[in-house]
Amino acid sequence: MSPDEATLAPVRELVATDMAACAAAWLESLAPDQLTRAQFDSPLAADAEAERLRWFYTPTDHGGLALRDQTARQQGLAMRLVASGLSEAGYTTVATVMGSENVLDQVEGWHVRWGRDRGRDPGLYWLRLFGHPGDFVWGWRFGGHHISLNNLIIGGCIVSTTPCFIGADPASAALLGGTLRPLGGPEAAARHLARSLDSDRYRAALLHESAVSDIVSGNRPTIAHGDVMMHMQDLWRGTFTDPALRDLVDEVDRRAEENSGYTEADHTAMAISLPPKGLAARDLDPAQRHTLRQLISLYTGRAPSALADVHAAHYEADDVLDEVHFGWAGSLRAGEPHYYRIQGPRLLIEYDNTQRHANHAHSVWRDPRSDFGLDSLAEHRRRSAH
Repeated sequence: MSPDEATLAPVRELVATDMAACAAAWLESLAPDQLTRAQFDSPLAADAEAERLRWFYTPTDHGGLALRDQTARQQGLAMRLVASGLSEAGYTTVATVMGSENVLDQVEGWHVRWGRDRGRDPGLYWLRLFGHPGDFVWGWRFGGHHISLNNLIIGGCIVSTTPCFIGADPASAALLGGTLRPLGGPEAAARHLARSLDSDRYRAALLHESAVSDIVSGNRPTIAHGDVMMHMQDLWRGTFTDPALRDLVDEVDRRAEENSGYTEADHTAMAISLPPKGLAARDLDPAQRHTLRQLISLYTGRAPSALADVHAAHYEADDVLDEVHFGWAGSLRAGEPHYYRIQGPRLLIEYDNTQRHANHAHSVWRDPRSDFGLDSLAEHRRRSAH
C-alpha cells in the first residue's frame, strides 16, 4: 500500500489482529469436511498461491466454503470476518449486493440457472483462508457474483486489500418511497467531475465516444501495459461442459459487443496503458481536484475505516494527486452506457455501467504494484532466503 509506512504500521496491525480473531473463530466452528474446503495451504506454497491469485466477479465457483453450506452460526461468523475487512459503509454495500441476487432472480424471470438449481443465489458466496490466522503469512478471500475481496497479512500486519471488486445488477431498483443504488455514489461523483470539465479538459479526459462493455483489467491477477478487455468467456472458473451454458455466455458477450459497437481497434484504444490515458489531475481546478479526491475515497473507503483514513490523507498531498489521471468513455447522461477510469502509480479504479440497458454496474479498486500483496510477499521471500 502506498501511504507512509510509519503512519500505516499501527493501523495495519490493528486491522490484522481483528481479522485474525474473526478468522480463528470461524475456523473453530467448522466440521472437518467443511475445513477441507475452507482452508488452503499458506500463500508460501505454490499450489495455494496459484489458487489465491484466481479471482472472479462472475457467478462462477469462487473457491472455498459457500455460505449456503454453513450453519446459521457459521454464516454469522463468516460475515463477521468479511466485515473486519471493510468499513461500515463498505460492508453495507457488500451485504446489499449479495441480497440483490434475489432481485436479479426476479428480473431474469427466475429461469437463468448457470448450471445449478438456482441461478442467482445469495448463498453462493465463498470464503477461503490461505494458511492459518496467526501464521507469519496468511490471507483470506471472499467472493461470489459481483463481490471479490482479497486480503494478505504478513508479520501481523495487513499488507493488501486489493483487488476489491463490487458490482450491482440491477444498478438501480425501485424501493417503496425511493431507489436502491448500491454504487450510485461513485457513479454520480464521476459524472459530476466529467460534466464540470470545459471542452479542452473534456477532450483530454475522453477515452472513447462509446463505453466499453466491461472493466478492462478483468480478473487478471496482475495489470500490465496493453491489457485489453477480457471477454465474458474468459471470466469463469474453467469452461462449461453444457453446450447450452456455453451458448448463453457467447450470447451475452455478443450482445454486449454489439451494443458497444467496439472493434479490435476500439479495444486497443481503450487498453490499460503506462503512462495512463486521460486527463492529469494537475490540470484540474481546485474544485475539480476536490471532487476527484472524494471520488477516490469512495473506493479506498471500502477498506476498514482506520486504513481508509490513511488512504484519504495520502491523496490529500498535491504531488500524489498530480500523478493521477481521470478518463471517461460513453455518455454523460444518467441512464446511458458509460465507463470511467482513475489511474496513478499505485491506483487503478474502473467503473462501467453498460449492460442491461445501463442498469448493471461493475467497479474495481486495484493497486498495480501491490495487488494480492505480491510485492510484500516477494520481499518476505527475499529476506527469508538470506
